[in-house]
Amino acid sequence: MNLFMLIDTHAHVNFSAFKADADEVIRRSLAAETWMILVGSEVKTSKRALEYANKYEKGVYAAVGLHPMHTHAQNVSGDDYGFNTREEEFSYDVYEKLGQFKKVVAIGEIGLDYYQLDITSDLEAIKQKQKEIFYEQLRLAHNLKLPVIIHCRQAHDDMLQILKVFRKEYKSSWPKDKVWGVMHCFSGDEELAWQYFSLGLIVSFTGLITFSVKWDDLIRRLPNDKFMVETDCPYMTPEPFRGQRNEPLLVKRVAERIAEIKNLSFVRVAEISTANARGLFSI
Repeated sequence: MNLFMLIDTHAHVNFSAFKADADEVIRRSLAAETWMILVGSEVKTSKRALEYANKYEKGVYAAVGLHPMHTHAQNVSGDDYGFNTREEEFSYDVYEKLGQFKKVVAIGEIGLDYYQLDITSDLEAIKQKQKEIFYEQLRLAHNLKLPVIIHCRQAHDDMLQILKVFRKEYKSSWPKDKVWGVMHCFSGDEELAWQYFSLGLIVSFTGLITFSVKWDDLIRRLPNDKFMVETDCPYMTPEPFRGQRNEPLLVKRVAERIAEIKNLSFVRVAEISTANARGLFSI
């Protein structure tokens, strides 16, 4: 294995931001020894992730799933994004069929998102629907023997409760000490990270860590087997490229920042994060 190889464990080159040049972006990354997992957020982008993955012999993989923001229609905006989501009814059968393709390496991105919920709506009903759909997708991943890519924003209490219930329900069939998922774009503190570690999950970091020192202490003390790197492109663009569209090639900046914080060589961080990604996603 090339020691300088990296795996962007969470990319959205399957999103409309790359409509005009997705293959060019992918080829540019592969030429630089940067592989990627293209992550779906609903049926359309999940299918598109798989289509791109199938076009390349190696280096491009897919994850399929229904993002919590697509379980109801809403307006979503942030520093580097703004869009309207359309409600999609979750179909276990549809995602089960998608999940059986060889290039699909995870169920994701799934989870809970209570950020920017419309206060004029029935918040409890929206949250309950998110929780039920998340649990169904956890069950799907278990049945397909695939890991999960989990999104959580302003919902960690409910997230931890659901994960504990799920683990208890499937305890008899759970491989001991097996890592089975990742908390993507982790933005919590060290205490929260260890709660997820205790449940068999690891964390991944985005370009956020290149322009905020909030996670430096956590990263410094983080065991080497507990982290991966990602871009979450086209969002979360790292320094010094903030304001531009993010892409998988820039995951190198995340790895470089982790190397700086942990006082390790870039090569060592690339080796660690890639081994962790290969192990979790069986690639």
